[in-house]
Amino acid sequence: MPSPTIVLVHGAFADASSFRNLYDELLGEDVKMIVPPNPLRGLTGGDGEYIKGVVGEIDGPVLLVGHSYGGSVITAAGTADNVVGLVYISGFAPDEGENLTDLQSKFPAPKIAAIIVPHQLPDGGSEFSLAVDGFHEAFCADVPADDAAFFAISQRPLAGVALTETAGTPAWRTRPVWAVLPTADGAIDPGVHRFSYERMGAQITEVEGASHVVMISHPKEVGEVVMTAVHAAAMQPA
Repeated sequence: MPSPTIVLVHGAFADASSFRNLYDELLGEDVKMIVPPNPLRGLTGGDGEYIKGVVGEIDGPVLLVGHSYGGSVITAAGTADNVVGLVYISGFAPDEGENLTDLQSKFPAPKIAAIIVPHQLPDGGSEFSLAVDGFHEAFCADVPADDAAFFAISQRPLAGVALTETAGTPAWRTRPVWAVLPTADGAIDPGVHRFSYERMGAQITEVEGASHVVMISHPKEVGEVVMTAVHAAAMQPA
């Protein structure tokens, strides 16, 4: 099988630029990458279908890489026929019938819970952002303070429905899975990751002391996991 195109799907309170360090790390490899915007409107709001549409326009196999809420999105979009593997980077991986709030509630509340700010939308819905005060410690404690300050003021909000909608049939049931688990994640309790990744039968790489944005602070380690998945996919029969 030819080497897959890597599609990097960002998570909540961030944008596609959160993958810049990982992109730079992978530039030396002979791989193709796409870093599309994630609408952050929830799976029922079209996030999964949007990314699935991106995947459908790619000629050849695809490796989906999802960070944070982007993990939920690749769980849905990864059922596309040309997806040959999934990589979760501190990402949610719900099972059928689960929602993210229920999944997190099984474990201690993360630091991020104290700085979530709700916003009412004109259509009656809601979305959430993170307070600037406390953003650095909760979301990205292992990046420089000036970077964290910019991330805080440039964050993109997440639709409230994304936290309560139930997942459909997960792609990880039928695709090989790799996962990066940052042990000092302040946005999603590491216990959520460990539970989810073990349930999937993922090949897990723990990064000791890393924050939620492990692909920014530890791009080399994350890049190695992604390339392991790329090489494994290339070994699959066409």
